[in-house]
Amino acid sequence: MKAQDRAVAVTITNESEAPVALQADLYNWTQKADGTDDLALTEDLVLSPPIIKLGPKARQVVRLARLKPADASRELTYRMIMREVPEATAPKDNIQVAIALALSLPVFITPASARRQIGCEASRGEPGTLNVACANSGSAYAQIRQVFVKQGERVLGQFEGGAYVLPGSRKVLPIKAGNIAPGTRLQLVIGYDDGRSDTFDVTVA
Repeated sequence: MKAQDRAVAVTITNESEAPVALQADLYNWTQKADGTDDLALTEDLVLSPPIIKLGPKARQVVRLARLKPADASRELTYRMIMREVPEATAPKDNIQVAIALALSLPVFITPASARRQIGCEASRGEPGTLNVACANSGSAYAQIRQVFVKQGERVLGQFEGGAYVLPGSRKVLPIKAGNIAPGTRLQLVIGYDDGRSDTFDVTVA
């Protein structure tokens, strides 16, 4: 969401052949010092309706509205978790144990001036592992999709995935890179979800 948006439309599609019921909860999303996520229920946002029932192959547009004023200086970060409610659509004579699925979706309210500012360093971890620590001193999230540990043109190790680093937070990514001696000079190539990348010259601690 942009800072000026009061609400956005969210389209939910049931791609299965069975009816489904979903319930949405909204959480304020922060990260602890070690990079783990911390979620707390919030009333800053509201989804209308909060409970959705969809028939087979059906779709519905719901409204995600902001109740808290946007912050002009930094991005606000939330998670919307949509949980399946199997008992709402299960036959009354069904004695099977239903498995409830959940989707956790990031929600960002981003002012135009917000930017990520990433800095990364490397240190030895477990045998054969390099710990790449990336801190975000900016005002917008960073999602790290790739990390290449290089020495010149040689790739010593890499990370593939999706690691969020929220503003003011730090994330450590263990990467299999062989036994690298302290004091070794390396390059860390960090790729983001927007296709851009940063390269950091580091000395292994």
